[in-house]
Amino acid sequence: MSLLVIGTVAFDAIETPFGKTDKIIGGAATYISLSASNFVNKTNIVSVVGGDFPQTGLDMLEENNVDLEGLEIRENEKTFFWSGKYHNDMNTRDTLDTQLNVLETFNPVVPDNYQDCEFLMLGNLAPTVQKQVINSLHNRPKLIVMDTMNFWMDIAMDELKSTISMVDVLSINDEEARQLSGEYSLRKAAQKILAMGPQYLIIKKGEHGALLFDKNEVFFAPALPLEEVFDPTGAGDTFAGGFIGYLAETKDISFDNMKRAVIYGSAMASFCVEKFGTERLENLTDGELEKRVHEFISLVQFDISLVNS
Repeated sequence: MSLLVIGTVAFDAIETPFGKTDKIIGGAATYISLSASNFVNKTNIVSVVGGDFPQTGLDMLEENNVDLEGLEIRENEKTFFWSGKYHNDMNTRDTLDTQLNVLETFNPVVPDNYQDCEFLMLGNLAPTVQKQVINSLHNRPKLIVMDTMNFWMDIAMDELKSTISMVDVLSINDEEARQLSGEYSLRKAAQKILAMGPQYLIIKKGEHGALLFDKNEVFFAPALPLEEVFDPTGAGDTFAGGFIGYLAETKDISFDNMKRAVIYGSAMASFCVEKFGTERLENLTDGELEKRVHEFISLVQFDISLVNS
């Protein structure tokens, strides 16, 4: 097994109804790799940070079995930074500040040691960069999963659709699915998006769960009702890390196994939102994860007798 993650390693500053933080470690590749580390022995990442990124952050990633050979450190530049404030419903947020810094000229280089990857997770980046990574690999991975966002739909739709046609699984939220497809019905939206090339589509619905589609079937996984949600930042990336991490561990990319992967991804995301930043993910135990997965199973498992009229 070899899992490769492409994405951002960054700083976030977050404000929610439960409090606020100064700069803390975030970024798509960070959340994805920390989540995936609960399933695989090693996660390889390709990303870039500035000289201001702390050694303690690098140590934390390595302690969680993240290989940093593909992490470029530009000593005289600054790390990508995002700041946001969440509304009371925790589903909407305002971006307060975005500083691209090193990300503005990021040119991902996949080390030779990562070239044998069987599973590739493309975190949210410019679609041209995501395509560049796919084309730079000597052999096509067994599974390519891609995340994107409405920003790229606004400014680079043609490039985005071209990259989507190259992947196996696309992961987006419900608002993005509607924008990408032009359809309000998520069932219709899914069929239009699948016609663009991917075999599978995940539509994330935040606190309302996630949908998994192929051309013939649909599967729904609920979100676990939590007493408190402190910080939704990174929940979607954590979901993606759990999803592809489970698939990489089991080496089974059938639709039935993807259903299980969606449950594990949802379980991982439910941990992420319980604390600010990556705190909850850094020391998660196998026992906690298995208990949480059983909570998901109990949430939807029931017996029913159908009475013929």
